[in-house]
Amino acid sequence: MKAEIITIGDELLNGQVVDTNSAWIAKHLGALHIPVFHITSISDKANAIKAALQQAEARADVIIMTGGLGPTRDDITKATVADYFGTTLVRNDTVLAHVESIFRRKAGKLMPTMNIGQADVLANAAVLFNDVGTAPGMAVERGGKYFAFLPGVPFEMKFLMENRVLPMLRDTYKSDVFVYNSYILTVGIGESHLAEQIADIEDALPPFITLAYLPRIGMVRLRFTGEGSDIEALTSITNSFKQQVVERVKDYVVSVDNRSFEEVLVQTCTSAGVTLSTAESCTGGAISAQITAVPGASQMFQGAAVVYSNQAKMDVLRVSPDTLAHYGAVSEQTVKEMAEGAKRVFGTDYAIATSGIAGPGGGTETKPVGTVCIAVAGKSETRTQTFYFKNDRAINIERTVVAGLTMLWNMFRKEE
Repeated sequence: MKAEIITIGDELLNGQVVDTNSAWIAKHLGALHIPVFHITSISDKANAIKAALQQAEARADVIIMTGGLGPTRDDITKATVADYFGTTLVRNDTVLAHVESIFRRKAGKLMPTMNIGQADVLANAAVLFNDVGTAPGMAVERGGKYFAFLPGVPFEMKFLMENRVLPMLRDTYKSDVFVYNSYILTVGIGESHLAEQIADIEDALPPFITLAYLPRIGMVRLRFTGEGSDIEALTSITNSFKQQVVERVKDYVVSVDNRSFEEVLVQTCTSAGVTLSTAESCTGGAISAQITAVPGASQMFQGAAVVYSNQAKMDVLRVSPDTLAHYGAVSEQTVKEMAEGAKRVFGTDYAIATSGIAGPGGGTETKPVGTVCIAVAGKSETRTQTFYFKNDRAINIERTVVAGLTMLWNMFRKEE
């Protein structure tokens, strides 16, 4: 069984909006062993919609289309899809009453005339009632193929997928071929060096197991994907190869499941009963934002000091004026005092401090743009390191965040 996702909207093609719907849908279809083989983004044009549907119907069993179900003139999906299936649009009184009630409840006034059309659905479709929005979803089955047409608003799409589409697929569209994914997250080793170290293991993989390298700044996630009819055997064989890789590069392995680095740090620190704080200059709170984006971070994260100016470094963290005058804000001596100051102020077991020249300006001959100093204060020592990233501002900040978290992870493993 194969799936295809089609997203509609000129805003997706011109970069105004990032398509997060496809990744979310693909992840949840994968959990049902329905792999996505194509993801297509198309414009709000009738010919583009019809062409995409025709191609998807020829090569996929499950087609999920999102977008273009709103009340405005550019939302032409329903009329185009009705033409594609050779059917008409009919008004659904239940949906109409629901849309009217939303306007009365939220706006306290009558519904605009243009919203009446949101109650029009394909005559040959099953209505996917949208409890959380005004645009209903629709499902059509033809020739053994399943089509779902969903609104593009992410929270509405997710509601309809979780409560309407996925339960139906789970019960009805059972695949005789299982897809099993297993993951390893490594930190501190580059993609090419990692590939060299495990080349013989990769060469020994059977044809039904593939290995994908998913690099990000400072880390590489490995994904083993196995396909077969016996899920138990598939899981066992895939994990045996995964374990060989874990043993080979164990010094760099952070996680053996599909968690982010930040999730691993939060959960590991919480389990160990240790706490963290940050003192950030060039990262401007980016490290603390990454940490606190993880549910449960409050169990281990105590607080952050964004000390951008020298005065703030002195006032909040008690960094010595002499240190700043002699070594400068971007120095290992300064970040050492920042990290130790954060530990003291927030009463934590660990602290990360950053100070650097993110760019594009501010660099000097001795400290060019991309120069970043990081310190991690732990239970028994404070470690410092200077990096020379030499990228643009956004990348320099991202590299600093990952480097700081990696230094924390390495110290935590040593001390704990």
